[in-house]
Amino acid sequence: MSVSSTSLTLSNGMKMPVLGLGTWKSKPGEVQAAVAHAIKSGYRHIDCAAVYGNEKEVGEGIKASGVDRNQLWITSKLWNTKHNPEDVEPACRETLADLGLDYIDLYLIHWPVAFERGDNKFPKNEDGTVRYDMDIHPTTTYLAMEKLVEKGLVKSLGLSNFNSEQVKDVMEKSTIKPVTNQVESHPYLNQSRLKAFCDDLKVPLTAYSPLGSPDRPWAKPDDPKLLDDPKLRAIADKYKKTTAQLILRWQVQRGVIVIPKSVTPSRIIENSEIFDFTLTEDEMKELDGFECNGRVVVPMLNGEER
Repeated sequence: MSVSSTSLTLSNGMKMPVLGLGTWKSKPGEVQAAVAHAIKSGYRHIDCAAVYGNEKEVGEGIKASGVDRNQLWITSKLWNTKHNPEDVEPACRETLADLGLDYIDLYLIHWPVAFERGDNKFPKNEDGTVRYDMDIHPTTTYLAMEKLVEKGLVKSLGLSNFNSEQVKDVMEKSTIKPVTNQVESHPYLNQSRLKAFCDDLKVPLTAYSPLGSPDRPWAKPDDPKLLDDPKLRAIADKYKKTTAQLILRWQVQRGVIVIPKSVTPSRIIENSEIFDFTLTEDEMKELDGFECNGRVVVPMLNGEER
């Protein structure tokens, strides 16, 4: 079984590759080569977002890969300043132009909260706190996104960072149902309750920061380092795998889509070598037991961009 042939059938019948390349924090000058290398190495799923500021380079990497568009799955996300229904289509078209594509396979609401409208991605009050728009409900934005599917700009819609109540509201009021909910998930934050809730609705989770985001800029020296955990290393050694490969295998084996980020060619390939071994039921339970509500991705802290 290879990275390019392993997919999950979604509620709308489309097949989404269970392993993708994440592009959050990929620096300018690096992401084009990383995307091209990943696709040439067998990846068929690239996850990006307007707020990452690198979608033009992602598009250049897609083009440089030489792989036909119809073989690829491209995900992007609507940013918080574009939640007004009037802004949804222009924002999507800007992403399409940056990526150099005619359509996006999956378009997500990046966060279930609206910021003040405009081109400033992080609008602030005088005291430095974020300027929110509390009048726009995330479900209202989602319903506006349905028109993107009708116009052929987007194939599927989804959510990101939504809790169970927010997911439920979208499910009850939408015509085109979300096909995934992308959230932070790793052994220290396995999202088991949210996963069970979403699985019942046929909305599988996609895990961002599946390796605990070790390169997050706000990490402290004494923060637990998931990839250095000796208990995880011991299980990985049994299969002659890295801790990262073990964690990614655990996720896909429990039905979670994963999008690890890397710009290192060897690591991009290493992250894809997770389909040649299977964890035992006891090992799966052991990894489940690492849960400690260890969230590491909080995009804003005291009003400051993280």
